[in-house]
Amino acid sequence: MAEQVAMMIQDAAAIGESELAAELEAELASAGVPDEDVEGGGRRRRSRSRARTISIRRLSKAELRKGKELYPENDYWRPTMRSECADMERPCPFVSCKYHLYIDVHPVRGSIKINFPDVEVWEMTDTCALDIADRGGITLEDVGQIMNLTRERVRQLETQGLSRLQGQEEVEQLHDYVS
Repeated sequence: MAEQVAMMIQDAAAIGESELAAELEAELASAGVPDEDVEGGGRRRRSRSRARTISIRRLSKAELRKGKELYPENDYWRPTMRSECADMERPCPFVSCKYHLYIDVHPVRGSIKINFPDVEVWEMTDTCALDIADRGGITLEDVGQIMNLTRERVRQLETQGLSRLQGQEEVEQLHDYVS
């Protein structure tokens, strides 16, 4: 029974039914099965909920208008350089900063991705990607935990970034050759 419920939880989480997944997890807990070893193979399940994306295109005009009324665009001071925010209070209150880990805004579509939907900003231990970069090298597992991603996805992103950097070096070498 535990395996069936675990599969149902995974299916519910995959299609975005977080309430159903929570109910199924409660049923699994009441059956006396420990949280971490559900799949039988010793693999750990994700303890946090998946990131949630809000598409601007799906919002109605009334919702957009209400959002503008509740949260008008004010011109307020926020740091523009790393030196201005390095010694500021943590967790960082500037969620609109592109280095903040709480939300990501897609540059083309404008969709908003909430990376930690089950945690409030002030509850986060790490909020700034630059603070993490200043610490030095950390493992893929640690990066995945900080960014709410799996270790495999972090590895894929690392490989993609390194290949982009190699491509830039090759372009610069060709530019030097042509000049």
